[in-house]
Amino acid sequence: MNRKIFLKTAAAGLGGAFLSAYLPGSLKAATRRLNIPLGFQSWVIKEALANDFSGTLKSMAAQGFRMVEMCSPKGYKNMGFGPLASMKGSDMRNIITDAGLTCPSCHYTFTELSAENLDDRIEFAKKLGVRHMICSHPGLSKTATLDEYLVRADDLNQAGEKIKKAGLQLGYHNHSTEFAVLEGRLIYDALLERLDPALVKMQFQTEVINLGYKAADYFNRHPGRFFSAHLSDWTADKKEMPVGKGIIDWKEFFAAAKKAGVETFFVEMTPGTFKESVRYIRSR
Repeated sequence: MNRKIFLKTAAAGLGGAFLSAYLPGSLKAATRRLNIPLGFQSWVIKEALANDFSGTLKSMAAQGFRMVEMCSPKGYKNMGFGPLASMKGSDMRNIITDAGLTCPSCHYTFTELSAENLDDRIEFAKKLGVRHMICSHPGLSKTATLDEYLVRADDLNQAGEKIKKAGLQLGYHNHSTEFAVLEGRLIYDALLERLDPALVKMQFQTEVINLGYKAADYFNRHPGRFFSAHLSDWTADKKEMPVGKGIIDWKEFFAAAKKAGVETFFVEMTPGTFKESVRYIRSR
C-alpha cells in the first residue's frame, strides 16, 4: 500500500477549520503523559497545507501537535505540493516555527538524493532546519529484482555518507513494497542487511501489519536501527481504524520503540481517525 489519500473536503478550502473538527484539544496532555514526541506527516493533509500553509500548521499546533514531517515540495511538486515548491527552505522553517512547531525530518524522492541533486537537497534541508533526510521510496518498478534493490541500498549508503558529513542523518521509509519476497528473501530484511547502520537509519510504517509484520518485532531484533515511526492502525480485514481499535498491540509497540531508541512518531492516517487515536493514547 502507498500513502492514504487525504479527504477531498480539506482541499475545498476548509483547511484549519476542517482539521479542528477532528483533533482533540487535549492532545498535548496525552502525549506528555507518555512522553511521546508526537507529530504528523504532511502527506495526509497536503491539500490543506497547499491551500493555506501557515493557517493549517497553526491549527495543528493549536491541537497539541509538536512536530510536522514535511515532504520535499520540489520532489513532490506533482503529488500535491506544487503550490509550495517555490518556497525557500528558510521561509518554510520560519512559517513552521511561527506556528509553534518543529520539523525534525523531511521526505525526499530517491531522485532528489542522487549525486547530481544531493548538494541542493542538503542545502534545502539545512535551511529547513531538519535533522533527518528520509528516502521515501527506492524509485523502482514493481518488476525490480533483488539486485536492483541492493544497488539502491549501495547508492543510499553513498548519499548517507555525504549527508552525515554535512551534519545530518539519512533515513529510509518503508511501504508494503519492501515486504515482498524476491529470490527467497524478504526485500526489507535484505535492505536492512545491506544498508550501513551508521549511515542510513530506518523509519518504520506500521501499516505493514496488514501483511503480518509487526514494528515491535523489528524494533526488538534491531535496536538502534530505527529512529522514527509512522502510526496507523488496522483491522484484520485491512480497514484503517483509530489507534487502539485495530489489531496492533500498542503497549508492545511503544515499549519496544522506547527500548530500540525510536525518537519521533508521526501520525499518518485520515484526519477522521485522529480524535479516537489520541483518546486511546491518553488512556495508556
